[in-house]
Amino acid sequence: MSTAPDHPDSFRIGTAEREDAVRLLGEHYAEGRLTGDEYETRVSATYAAENRAGLRPLFDDLPAPRPACLLPPAEPFYPQPYQSYAQPVPYFEQPMSDKSKVTAGVLQLVFPFGIGRFYTGDTGTGVAQLLVTIFTCGLGAIWSWIDGIILLANGGTDSTGRRLQG
Repeated sequence: MSTAPDHPDSFRIGTAEREDAVRLLGEHYAEGRLTGDEYETRVSATYAAENRAGLRPLFDDLPAPRPACLLPPAEPFYPQPYQSYAQPVPYFEQPMSDKSKVTAGVLQLVFPFGIGRFYTGDTGTGVAQLLVTIFTCGLGAIWSWIDGIILLANGGTDSTGRRLQG
């Protein structure tokens, strides 16, 4: 077997690969495929192995399971050119919400304690804005006003992720 520097068996193995090999040797020993002496010899050789080439002969005469580092790599998947995939729906073609961004924005500006967010169904943000406004004696209303301006300018989404109507 060739162990040229670019050959896969020349790649070094680590502690995880050695522990996996020892665990699998223990399974083979428990199944009666190895004697106690063979098991001890192979475990010692496993801990002494520096690369895959050192592990491979320890499992050549045993059936599966084998350490993952000795298994052949999975074949890469290349999709066929004739396969059709569903095209993603562009943002502007997604269904619109039945809620209005103007209504949500105006509610945020007129009642600056999260009412516009309750209207859109985003109750988490609405409760947070309400609590911030209460606990800061009204200074937290700035958050609701900024949120209202953003809703009026850019819109937003409702609780299901659909864009608000203009």
